[in-house]
Amino acid sequence: MAGQAAGARTGPGATRVTERLAHRTRAADVFPTDWTRLSDLAFRVTAHWPADHSFFGPADDRHQDPMIIGETLRQTSMALAHAEFGAPLDTHFVMWDLSVTADPSGLLLVDAAEPVTIDVVCSEVRRRGRGLSSMRTTMEFRRAGRLVARGTGSTGCTSPAAYRRLRARQLDAMDSAIPLPPPVAPELVGRDRAEDVVLAPADRPGTWLLRADTGHPVLFPRPNDHVPGMVLFEAARQAATAASGGRPFLPTDMAASFSRYAELDSPCLLEAEVLDKADTDTDTADATEHGEVTVQISGRQNDKPVFTATLTSAPHGRTPDHAPVRSPL
Repeated sequence: MAGQAAGARTGPGATRVTERLAHRTRAADVFPTDWTRLSDLAFRVTAHWPADHSFFGPADDRHQDPMIIGETLRQTSMALAHAEFGAPLDTHFVMWDLSVTADPSGLLLVDAAEPVTIDVVCSEVRRRGRGLSSMRTTMEFRRAGRLVARGTGSTGCTSPAAYRRLRARQLDAMDSAIPLPPPVAPELVGRDRAEDVVLAPADRPGTWLLRADTGHPVLFPRPNDHVPGMVLFEAARQAATAASGGRPFLPTDMAASFSRYAELDSPCLLEAEVLDKADTDTDTADATEHGEVTVQISGRQNDKPVFTATLTSAPHGRTPDHAPVRSPL
């Protein structure tokens, strides 16, 4: 089965990341390009973060979107799980947690042509027979030798038969998603296009309804019976942007944990709380201008917790010079 998931060789010791390995349908949406094995649990990956992308586009007129780091981590983890750890291509993955810390001065648009080198260490590897049950990946991202981000994530693997037993009702009802609600104004959540907005208005300030467009080519590249974890991560970023009032909301620290599947057939409510501001005597937007802002987001569905996330923004209007890239562990 591991052989069925192997990527294509790109050179001596290098293996290409294909769309199938990254669980993507379009080459333009695959950010890791190839990898080499350094040891049984360590790998070196090359990635490309384009200056322009249909969804992970520029965060502002100077910076790339830090969310591309989390998506690269996710794709890299799945590709290695398939090709190096024996997870068949029809494996279902579930994200348990994801955290990223980034230096925005390492994400400048003028440097977008520079490839990204990722040092990956796999740990907490649990096997099921010859296949993979779960593992954690921890990554360091460098551009031109400079550390620009760190990230870690834990992923579980489920066979199609086991997934069918677990999710039979949802798999049989994939066409019964709730009607897509109208989005909030894109500028409120740091987006240019309404189709990329994943929040809808709710009935009180600081809350939103999740807006999961299953026809979105990047957020839902394939039919799915639940809302993918990266869509929830993006919803958290958009909620943090709206709650803080600071645009762009350029995350330097992002962490999320997921407690259950977010279903498509019932509303999911997001609530945001601004935990700290630089100056409590000024309005939120001005506070964001002068200091970091941290926002905590929680998602609930059918009165049960779905996920929590905490995001901290870089000071609005300036890029920290060589800001420290803190460890997410």
